[in-house]
Amino acid sequence: MPEAVVETDPVAFDTLGLEPALLLGVQDRGFTATTPIQSAVYPIVVAGRDIIASAETGSGKTGAYLLPVLNRMLQRPGPAADATTRLTTVLVLAPTRELVVQIEDDLQGFIYHTALTSAAVFGGTPIGAQAQALSAGVDVVVATPGRLLDHLRGGIPAFAGVDTLILDEADRMLDMGFWPDVRRIVAVLPGGQKAEGTQRQTLLFSATIPNWVLTPLKELSNDPAYVQVGQRGAPADGISHAVERMPASRKTAWLTSFLAKNSGSVLVFVNTKRGTERLARTLSNAGLKAAALHADRSQSMRLEAIGGFRSGRYRVLVATDVAARGLDIEGISHVVNFEVPPSRDTYVHRVGRTGGLVRRRSVRGHPLHRHHGGRGCRWIPAARQLELGIPGPERIRCGWRCYPASRRGDSVSWHVSGSGIVLAA
Repeated sequence: MPEAVVETDPVAFDTLGLEPALLLGVQDRGFTATTPIQSAVYPIVVAGRDIIASAETGSGKTGAYLLPVLNRMLQRPGPAADATTRLTTVLVLAPTRELVVQIEDDLQGFIYHTALTSAAVFGGTPIGAQAQALSAGVDVVVATPGRLLDHLRGGIPAFAGVDTLILDEADRMLDMGFWPDVRRIVAVLPGGQKAEGTQRQTLLFSATIPNWVLTPLKELSNDPAYVQVGQRGAPADGISHAVERMPASRKTAWLTSFLAKNSGSVLVFVNTKRGTERLARTLSNAGLKAAALHADRSQSMRLEAIGGFRSGRYRVLVATDVAARGLDIEGISHVVNFEVPPSRDTYVHRVGRTGGLVRRRSVRGHPLHRHHGGRGCRWIPAARQLELGIPGPERIRCGWRCYPASRRGDSVSWHVSGSGIVLAA
């Protein structure tokens, strides 16, 4: 990014001038001091400037954009006594239902002691209650782009009072094909797509912001400040890596054995929905409490899986990358990439699942890509392809390597003992 604000010292929340009711909500959630991204972002948001910000998963991005915005709302005069409709002033867009639910949960905690109201708008649930809330008016709306567009097409009035637009996991919006929907939504906001000359503030956040994402993001913002905490697009500090090789036919047995020998909650990533269901079923049959999470499951089933994993009812959550973005689930001891992630950014997001808002955990891993070609099996170190800067085992460090066709079933797994992540490819 053109400029960056990096690590900043923590600041006690009770010194930031937060309204007492908001500060009480922050303290109820156990937070006493800002994280680096919160320290860097807070004064910029207070100053009214647009932001494009990048920080690792679990760094406190949600609080970074919500707290200064909520505090500003509380300091404004309340609506007139004869006002019949409460205008929405803050709109938060997120790419997945799970992330919307998580943001709404954090938001409800922050505003619990205030008179502010909010609504979560996402698919897979009845649209009627959402439409009623939007028609009556709430202060903050957290929504997925697709479901919000459904409401707009259904006659819900445009958000004429919105003065703050927030995009969480903005790069994912583009990656998942939501950008046309985002543009349609922004077009009905005050000032339209171009924020220049308007009073609207636009805050764009993500764990990774590749160069190809910057141009469309800048279309929505006006002279934004660029904030980056930590190394751009890299796994969180403290991550180390180790590798173990084995045939593909033994991966499931190895994972089952690993889970039996080690304690703690484990998040396992699989690239396909079918593979997710199959692996979760196999682990359950082995006596391990496991749940599957992917886009084809109903919303109630997805929420039940996440809730059960958070509460400890499920020890293992087997998921596609629907869970790799934005979800902060505390207490995860290991992350398993049972299959190699498709990109470097996906890898960063996956391993970031071990992070918490204010906690860091040691993670390990080093994936390998497998490509079949000609009469042999060629191995490409994924660390090289994904530009992770991680050395591979000596036997495969050289890049391309061919094996006899009879060994096409071989696979590579990465594992770590103790606190960390497990990666299997």
